[in-house]
Amino acid sequence: MSNLIARLCTAIENGQSMEPQDLASFIEGVANRTLSIEAITVWLKAVHAHGASVEDTVALTKGMMHSGAVLSWDSHRPVADKHSTGGVGDKMSIMLAPALAACGVEVPMLAGRGLGHTGGTIDKLESIPGFNCALNPKQMQSMVNEIGCCIAAQNEAIAPADGLLYAIRDVTSTVDSIPLITASIVSKKAAEGLKALVLDVKCGRAAFMQTEQQAIELATSMVRTANGLGIQTMAQITDMNEPIGSHVGNALEIIESVEVLNGRGSKDTVNLVAMQGGALLHLLGKAESSEDGEQMIVNTLHDGTAAKRFELMCIAQGVTPATAKKLLSTPENVVQRAEQVTELKAKSSGHIEGIDAMVLAEIAREHGAGRFDIEGIIDPSVGFVVLKAKGDEILQGQPWIAVHHNQPLTIDQEKGLHGALRLSTAPVKPIVRLLKVIQ
Repeated sequence: MSNLIARLCTAIENGQSMEPQDLASFIEGVANRTLSIEAITVWLKAVHAHGASVEDTVALTKGMMHSGAVLSWDSHRPVADKHSTGGVGDKMSIMLAPALAACGVEVPMLAGRGLGHTGGTIDKLESIPGFNCALNPKQMQSMVNEIGCCIAAQNEAIAPADGLLYAIRDVTSTVDSIPLITASIVSKKAAEGLKALVLDVKCGRAAFMQTEQQAIELATSMVRTANGLGIQTMAQITDMNEPIGSHVGNALEIIESVEVLNGRGSKDTVNLVAMQGGALLHLLGKAESSEDGEQMIVNTLHDGTAAKRFELMCIAQGVTPATAKKLLSTPENVVQRAEQVTELKAKSSGHIEGIDAMVLAEIAREHGAGRFDIEGIIDPSVGFVVLKAKGDEILQGQPWIAVHHNQPLTIDQEKGLHGALRLSTAPVKPIVRLLKVIQ
């Protein structure tokens, strides 16, 4: 272990602030790839075990932000973005960026690959034939100038220090460290040159933050850090016990996203997109209230303007015009589909008390929807279509989930899925996603 890593880890373990010069050297070593993965892992595990001070978190965030290019815009331009801490069926960015663009907001969105059990926004978009997420800062600015939005992968140009840290965190069980999550998310968003940012911080069985208190702690850390960098920021604490919407899995989530962009789709998904977009429109002064902003977002989903921006974004990011047009009309004929679809049926009648999103996520990952290591290959076709939701009534023998798979379902997996469905004899209210707002 190098002297640099030893000094940093000793400070962390003793509850002291890291030396600014040592921290700067560490970030530079990560960004330039001169530090080994083993050395970085030692530092990550030290921060994960012992935490970091507010000052160190801010210094780390600033350093990561300035480790690469920072997008700059004229001060009057309404540049905004959102970030979610990740969930099961979390596909909001795919609809939100074009919906916001249709409302006159400019969205230079940087998104990630799978961090945990299912694919990330980039994995989902790459299930569209030809979709290119590898945009450099100049291409991002050009697309935003022309179309109003783009969704690009974390790249070597913007916050390069975070790119490697993000990937290593995924496979070293250091994902749930508040200082590391804060620095990772806020450094990328700050590098986009934002005026406003909404954070979706999830909590529950299928979230990195299991409890509401943990989610509040993370949200508070991120809001303070982003506000400190001059970005108007708020966080929405949302429930991540139930799968979001109807589709889980990379290509399947594209199908649901297109449904929503066409004014249809799951009410759960529509509500989350509207809630995030409405908050951003209010922060930017484009809506009198978050509720007015929500209605503006919903209007773009029903009048076709969000769908048109999505189509233009797809074409600008490498999809042929013919494929983009077909994607908007019949997405199931464009994205890759699994070889087998197995419907599971309710073993008794009742009201759905809950569907354990984490069980679904783990089984989806076993079938290739997520990664177990940095080099893991995503199978975009696998996943689930959830036919029922919390609060619905179901009869014995009625299908409640369709499993899309290329490998046989094991007995344990079938048993696990059946166990994920919890029924009650008494009526159950539908899920309420929003738990708290942090500003």
